[in-house]
Amino acid sequence: MARRAVARRAVAAVFSILLVASAVFTLLDTFVFEQRLAVVASGVSSALGASSESADAFADASGDTSAGATGSASAEASAETSVSVSSQRLDDTTVYVADIQLAEGDTIQAALADNTYGRNVTDTTSNIADSVGARLAINGDFYGARESGFVVRNGEVLRDESAGDDQQDMVVWSDASMSVISEGDWTAEDLVAAGAVQVLSFGPALVVDSAVVVDAGDEVDQAMTSNPRTAVGYLGDGHYVFVVADGRTEESAGLSLVELADFLQDLGAVQAYNLDGGGSSTMVFDGSVVNNPTTNGGEISERAVSDILYIG
Repeated sequence: MARRAVARRAVAAVFSILLVASAVFTLLDTFVFEQRLAVVASGVSSALGASSESADAFADASGDTSAGATGSASAEASAETSVSVSSQRLDDTTVYVADIQLAEGDTIQAALADNTYGRNVTDTTSNIADSVGARLAINGDFYGARESGFVVRNGEVLRDESAGDDQQDMVVWSDASMSVISEGDWTAEDLVAAGAVQVLSFGPALVVDSAVVVDAGDEVDQAMTSNPRTAVGYLGDGHYVFVVADGRTEESAGLSLVELADFLQDLGAVQAYNLDGGGSSTMVFDGSVVNNPTTNGGEISERAVSDILYIG
């Protein structure tokens, strides 16, 4: 009997060790081990061109024919893309706003850490921006932290697995307009065929057709109400704003989603979308980090991320 008891305890101990080892491996595989799946060129190929067909395709698919939703290219577009960055206080939070007027034929660019699509392939926003010569950059949607949600970068489908029919994605089209779509209405391949250049799937949408579409009860999973935030707003005719709010410090408490949405609406955004926030929220301009990204609590330092949006 004693031998059987010892044997049972030994088997139980081995089984426990295997369970722990399996759990540790799963965590390492999810958050540590690199999985490099594809090399991706940075920037949008000139072969994509700037076409009004993307706006028409979105209107046909969504039933929305308003100028605000499709944002046709301006007939008086500037000959050169202009960028200016300013900061302001919104209650107890510092918010940085990059005002962008795209030249005709330009669009929002994207780059991945080490030009590589995969899991746990990360670098800081400033390092990725430097690698592609970005004049202005913000962190993207940190696609590598999730296993689903469309990923389209620079006109190439990298992930076509939907996060659900209600998942809201930000789409930058080849005519430099922006819209918000639901993954249940599209496939990633159909979006590219219709002219999608960038598709980001963090969310949620903040402003759609000039109306705020979040309220005080909405929040990103596991996020605090007041948080560092990153968002993109589209004002029409190639006019964008990149917005980054500081947070989690004595100087800046951060913003809720509805505060961020209201701010973007006040800026004139027709469409606006929330990107990865918290410690990821970073803005880089002319080679310098202009905000105060917080990593590991109150420490002011950049978090390594999967991807950025940028202006060359």
